[in-house]
Amino acid sequence: MDGWNLTGASSAPAKEEDAVSVSQAIDIAAGALDRIPQLCVLGEVTGFRGPNARSGHCYFQIKDDSSAMDCIIWKGTYLKRAFDLRDGMQVHLTGSFNLYKAQGKMSFVARSFSLAGEGMLRQQVAALAEKLRREGLMDESRRRRIPAFCSRVAVVTSLSGAVIDDVKRTLRRRNPLVELICVGSKVQGEGAPEELIEGLRRAAAITPAPDCILLVRGGGSFEDLMTFNDESLARAVAACPVPVVTGIGHEPDTSICDMVGDRRCSTPTAAAESVAPAITELAELLAAREHRLVQSFTSMAASARADLDASSMRAGRAMTQCLAQMDAALAASASRPCLMRPAFMVEQRSMDLARSAERFSSALVQSQQRYARELDALSPRLAASTSGLAAKRHALELAASRLSAAGPAMLSEPAARLAQGAAKLDALSPLGVLARGYSIAYSQDRVATSTSAFAPGSRLRVRLADGDVYGTVDRVEPSGTVD
Repeated sequence: MDGWNLTGASSAPAKEEDAVSVSQAIDIAAGALDRIPQLCVLGEVTGFRGPNARSGHCYFQIKDDSSAMDCIIWKGTYLKRAFDLRDGMQVHLTGSFNLYKAQGKMSFVARSFSLAGEGMLRQQVAALAEKLRREGLMDESRRRRIPAFCSRVAVVTSLSGAVIDDVKRTLRRRNPLVELICVGSKVQGEGAPEELIEGLRRAAAITPAPDCILLVRGGGSFEDLMTFNDESLARAVAACPVPVVTGIGHEPDTSICDMVGDRRCSTPTAAAESVAPAITELAELLAAREHRLVQSFTSMAASARADLDASSMRAGRAMTQCLAQMDAALAASASRPCLMRPAFMVEQRSMDLARSAERFSSALVQSQQRYARELDALSPRLAASTSGLAAKRHALELAASRLSAAGPAMLSEPAARLAQGAAKLDALSPLGVLARGYSIAYSQDRVATSTSAFAPGSRLRVRLADGDVYGTVDRVEPSGTVD
């Protein structure tokens, strides 16, 4: 193995005893790839597949004029994106190489990615669009309604280009009654966003206020249209007190101002047409609506009658279908085995029970055999474990004989003291006094110590050794009293 280098080639002649397994060869290649530092790669996206429906990862290739390599973007990295990848994009990928050992396949794992060249501008525009979307400036609910027929329109654009002439010509052609107010402003170059913001302010301040403001510009490259991707201008469009209709560039072009405006049109001419319907179209529309109204009232009665007939037919068909379904359900229930053969369920359960009993019996026999084998294996171990009990039994007998001899000697003195204390306690016990012929007199459940505790007629209880005697006091004679 000493002859291997980072290129995978051997610097010494190969020998059969130096051969490595496929796994070892893959490990060598993986180690070499791990030592390659993190790279930033520029290339064109091709064969993009993702995010994967199950894992969320993205798989694709990037290529240049002569080479291509497989790439992977994990789900967590792609979720943080500012734009969606697609085939044909020029991107910068930052990451490192990785080798999938199961197949020996090398891939470039991107930790981050960004657009290259014009794509950087598009990425910035996408980030601004996402920012304004989160703030709610692109919500459909905040877009204001543009009148179907605008009688007073202000246009903010360059007064030196062909765009203003197209707007004037379109309005004259479609509806010469529309009053057009032109507010000049730069639409490209340094200071253009500020002039457009001022133009919007001036147009909104016109008295009486216009029905809408046209913010228009002719076509151009993406860089030429960057003026209308300015954040301050976009916020001015969203905050304008008069509804704003945008017509910026050509059909494919979409700017931030288009997104926050109240109506987006593909071209300046389309924007002018959207706010000024042609007079002939209005006349035709009114005539068509009148005709439809007459037709509607004429057909209402016939339609109601037809609806009633159709409802009656549907009710009949529904009832017939319901009865047929109930009949089919009844027939299906009647054909069930439990109804046709009531004993079928019992037979089926009996068979299941017999099979279960057979399996239980077999398992019981196997368990008994296994326990018997285990018991046979334990018997020698039990005999071996009891071999030392004879010596322990002899030691226990010796200890028992010594305890039998020492016990009486240890207990003789405490026994004598106990007998002496018992004799003293017996001598002092009231029960002993009662046994010698004495008694105790109680008055109202208390021991009477004087004759003053009794009066003639009061209750008396006398405690003797073998019980109590109850009585009534007839006479009380204190000591020293003579009859």
